[in-house]
Formats: sequence, C-alpha cells, structure tokens
Amino acid sequence: MSQEHHKQIVRAYVAAFNQGDLEALCALFAEDAEIQGVLGKGLMDKVLPVWRQLIEGYGMHLTIEAMVAEGNTVAVLYTERGTFRAPAFGHSPTWKSYELVAMEWFVIVDSKIQRRWGARDAASQARQLGISLE
Repeated sequence: MSQEHHKQIVRAYVAAFNQGDLEALCALFAEDAEIQGVLGKGLMDKVLPVWRQLIEGYGMHLTIEAMVAEGNTVAVLYTERGTFRAPAFGHSPTWKSYELVAMEWFVIVDSKIQRRWGARDAASQARQLGISLE
C-alpha cells in the first residue's frame, strides 16, 4: 500500500473521532491493535471507554496541522480542542474550553491500524478545563 493510502486511513480515523463514531473507529483498527496514550496502553476494549469520555465529556475535536508518512508509519500533529460539557473521568463538567497541541503515530498493516501512540499535554488540558489533578 502507498503512503497516501496510509494517510487516508488516518484521515478516516480523525473524521470518525470528530464525529464520535466509535463503530467506524473500531473498524479502522486491526483486531489485535495496540493503542497507547497518556492514560496507558491496551487493546480496543481498554481504549473505547477513554475515547467515549473524551468525545462525550470533553467534546474533543482534532484538526490536522501536519501529517507525514514513511513506509507504513504515519505521524500527525494536531490542534486539539474541546469543551468540558458532560461528566468525564470522575469530574463534573466545568463548561470551560481548552486548546492544545497533540501528536499521534500510527503503524498501518494490511490497511488497518496495527499500533497507535498518542502524546498530548494533559496537564495543560486539566488547567484549562479547571480540573484538579490531585
């Protein structure tokens, strides 16, 4: 598969995430895909509850700022925005908004996401949303 094809898979991931379509998100990943982020790593069963809270609670939306591909790896730089509008991660909504830089790396195998790593400034997000990290 081409690097452009791999980028299209990642664009589909972003579109599904921004639409809150967890079923479409799951369909993009290999059955045994490993997903790693700020809150740990695991398979889809561990990640879906986290994504649901980010989407429903924080109204998380990703804007692609840059994307590069080499071989079967795609790296993306995002602007991540959201508003804390529903209970999430044990906190009540504050109705405050946030904006931060986030990055994700993907490995694509047989047109499926096999591995995904994410990095974002969760401390900045908590400060902007008025959440105590203690």
